[in-house]
Amino acid sequence: MERRHSLSSEPTTTKEKKKKSCSELVSVKLIEWEDYEQEVARLWSLSSALREAREKKEALEGKLHSLNQVEAESLDRLSVLEEIRERVDARKKMMEILSDRLEGAGEKAKEEEERLGAEVRSLLVAGTALSVANKKLEESNRSLAGESGFLRLRNLQKMLRLRQQFMISQVSLLYSVKMSRGPSQDQELESLPSTSKSENNAGSKLVNPGSLTILGLHLTVLPFTKMSFFSNKKEVQRSATALGYVAHAVSLVSSYLKVPIRYPVRLGGSHSYIIDPAPSIEPISSSVESSKSTSQSTVKPVEFPLFLDGQDTTRAAYAVFLLNKDLEQLLNYIGVKSLGPRHVLANLKELVRTVQSAEFLES
Repeated sequence: MERRHSLSSEPTTTKEKKKKSCSELVSVKLIEWEDYEQEVARLWSLSSALREAREKKEALEGKLHSLNQVEAESLDRLSVLEEIRERVDARKKMMEILSDRLEGAGEKAKEEEERLGAEVRSLLVAGTALSVANKKLEESNRSLAGESGFLRLRNLQKMLRLRQQFMISQVSLLYSVKMSRGPSQDQELESLPSTSKSENNAGSKLVNPGSLTILGLHLTVLPFTKMSFFSNKKEVQRSATALGYVAHAVSLVSSYLKVPIRYPVRLGGSHSYIIDPAPSIEPISSSVESSKSTSQSTVKPVEFPLFLDGQDTTRAAYAVFLLNKDLEQLLNYIGVKSLGPRHVLANLKELVRTVQSAEFLES
């Protein structure tokens, strides 16, 4: 009996377990009929609340989506604004640089304006001075165009030329260079009278140096280098006297023509000297004297004798050469070429003849 009871009790326990599991899966609530309407109303309100909640959720989702879009657009706009701000900053910096440059350019423009103003003022002053100078020039031209202007200057110049002719004619009378026939082995050029300055060389002839004398004294220039202390003293004295006459005549003519000669003359009759202001360095035997001469910074003028009495023949010949250079300078001043380096009396005669000609008045 116990066995049957145990067998019959097993199915009942399994059934209870199944019921418990079903009741756990599906919670069934038993409602009384009286509470049914209330429960339906409650469920209806819950469903409507759930529907409203869903609608609100969908509305909130739409708003959230639109807010997301607005936020994205705002971020894009912020990035654009940031770029614009950077560009604006860069332009501000550029404007500052440009303003600084503009200020510098303005200062330079002011300085340039001041400089141009000063130049304009100086130009105005120069213009006024130029106008005054033009007026003076016009007045000078008018004064020269009149009878008392250019003609007066020409007359004064002619009077000056006449005066110079007269004074040099007195020199020619005082130291007359004449022709005299005398035997000699050397020849010297003497210019014959001609009508124009360009015919001087064509109108020249060869004569003996003995044929030209100054106050009756012959001048033998070429044998100077051949003379010695044992030569004829009278001949040496006559040549020195003749050179003294020529030196005095050259000094007078240069003073009358207002021409400072390049090599001045220290007059002393037959013992005259000619001065070389820039001589070449002469050889000195003593080493002490050479050291003293090289130590001097300035070169002193040197006098060369126009005579041979107790002098070196080379220095005397060089003095005659310098005297002829003075004659050449005076000839070039009046537009005549020199006749040669050894034709002292011929050059002096040509100088006096040209000054006394009519061409000298028209020059």
